[in-house]
Amino acid sequence: MKKLKLLVSLVNSENDYQREQARSVTEMAERLGAEAKIIYADGDAINQSQHLLDAIQSAPEARPDAIICHPVGTGLSQVARAAVSNGIGWAVVNREVDYLSELRANGKVPIFCVTVDQEEVGRIQARQIAALLPQGGLVLYIQGPSGAFSAEQRTIAVERAKPTNVQLRMLRGRFTEVSGYHAVKSWLRLSTSRQTQVHLVCSQNDNMALGAKKALAEEGGRWADLAFIGCDASGTAGQDRVKRGILTASISLPTTAGLAVETFVRAYQGGTPPQELTVLKPVSFPPETQLLALVPAAKA
Repeated sequence: MKKLKLLVSLVNSENDYQREQARSVTEMAERLGAEAKIIYADGDAINQSQHLLDAIQSAPEARPDAIICHPVGTGLSQVARAAVSNGIGWAVVNREVDYLSELRANGKVPIFCVTVDQEEVGRIQARQIAALLPQGGLVLYIQGPSGAFSAEQRTIAVERAKPTNVQLRMLRGRFTEVSGYHAVKSWLRLSTSRQTQVHLVCSQNDNMALGAKKALAEEGGRWADLAFIGCDASGTAGQDRVKRGILTASISLPTTAGLAVETFVRAYQGGTPPQELTVLKPVSFPPETQLLALVPAAKA
């Protein structure tokens, strides 16, 4: 039986979740006897689109059988159509797109999406904030890059679900530790920041939370005892940070790219048609009920 060739396009290699995605792809491909090539867009949507088009338009013998893509910006509808028209399977991970039904109706290759419930990530963070700040307060909230689907969905949900006695001061990062560091350093240069009482730092991923913690640790003084919460505690390293108290809480995200590999193998080799959309649920780490016991320590 022909070995299935998969091309996997991930956002970057600079945060824990993307590295977990790559690990899950490699492990699943090896287990199922598929060949998976992983490329990184380095956070650049144009770069990602061009790399994928180059692969789609290459000589037939060099083309992948299927593409798994975590889009940086847009949903890459034109790239998806080019892939399917060239007989290449197409899967989107970690963002929902509106063109799959049309492609599935006309295409003859597997086409599907595997994503995480990004709004639930925002709701979980809202509940974590409520548990840690029962009296309310101001939260520095560090978002991912503008236009990123996960960042937008998480922000919408946390704003809707947060307690009314909690205010969010929005800062913008790029899902990397260095971007979290610079976002906080830039905010600290504002004269108003010196008079602002911050009660908690919440970041849309662990790496930005770590960068923010480093920036505030350099200031010392009243910033020293803040609690920090993030997201992406999917692997051992991420969960260990919470267990060691480096971060107060995080969210465990299920990886999607490995499941996409498995879905393609089943579709091509076993004839199992994939469902159009699979949505996986994130969970709080530690469980939200355990955070209530941390309130005295967080407020000390």
